[in-house]
Amino acid sequence: MIGRGHRVTLIAPPESRIFPVSKDFGVESVALPIAHKNWRGLSALRSWFAANRPDVVNTHSSTDSWLAALSCKAPIVRTRHISAPVGAHPWNRWLYRSAARRVVTTGEALRRHLIDTLGMEEKHVVSVPTGIDLSRFRKTAAIRGALGIPATAFVFGIVATLRSWKGHEYLLDAFSTLQGDFHLLIAGDGPQRPVLEKRIAAEEKRSKIHLVGQREDIPEIMSSMDCFVLPSYANEGVPQAIMQAMAAELPVISTQVGAIDEAVIDGETGVLVPPRDPQALAAAMLEMYRLPEMRVEMGRKARLVAEQKFSLEKMLDAMERVFLSVQ
Repeated sequence: MIGRGHRVTLIAPPESRIFPVSKDFGVESVALPIAHKNWRGLSALRSWFAANRPDVVNTHSSTDSWLAALSCKAPIVRTRHISAPVGAHPWNRWLYRSAARRVVTTGEALRRHLIDTLGMEEKHVVSVPTGIDLSRFRKTAAIRGALGIPATAFVFGIVATLRSWKGHEYLLDAFSTLQGDFHLLIAGDGPQRPVLEKRIAAEEKRSKIHLVGQREDIPEIMSSMDCFVLPSYANEGVPQAIMQAMAAELPVISTQVGAIDEAVIDGETGVLVPPRDPQALAAAMLEMYRLPEMRVEMGRKARLVAEQKFSLEKMLDAMERVFLSVQ
């Protein structure tokens, strides 16, 4: 948006991950105590809005949406990224229908849920998938050697925050049953890391499981994989990592949770299995390995879908229209 001539200011708690890195991207940022719904955050936000008067405010979670709704006069665009159910009570009806001038979801399934649950007008809710910089995921160099993975191995991989609902434990269950020269690459960090580290240490195949933590070289990480796997069982829109994997021409194994099936077309760009089903997951993983022509074709189609639906420019075009429409 800055490149399109708009002034953008990020307001975030000082302890958040996004605040310290925002300056690396040339984004003006302000640290305010808005991590919790309390008077301190409300007062700080109200003072900032009174002094700065933005044209539009884009909120991204329950906490900042409530604080903004109670503290600013500018039009609010509420972005909802996850598929967790929304309660149909009067407070949510006010927050989504009245306090927000427009609501953006990252998938059509999330949009339908809000419309049906809260009785919202169709035009009030817009689906805009997160955009991917496709140029970063074209013909990047694999870094298997640096990760301790043999060049000849078949690599399944996942890039995700280490949270329970991402399904890492089910992926480990499935991987433990596979027989052959398979490796599992796990990139990301989060609250489940101690649990996963303990689990991996007890695995017979622990030497073939690579937990590499938070990474900035995601295109290179993706290029080191043969197949991307995300066995989420809750709280998903269209996961950014799936779109990145598709941009990297990787076939995807995932679940029909949230709006995942709006990206992963079962049998065409990947395979969808039931959530929390390690047997079905293992079967899909073996099928990907045994059918290389299918795998390559799925990856090719995945890249085409990413180009058609999930480019950064398409997201910016759509969000710019939303922001201008609420002026």
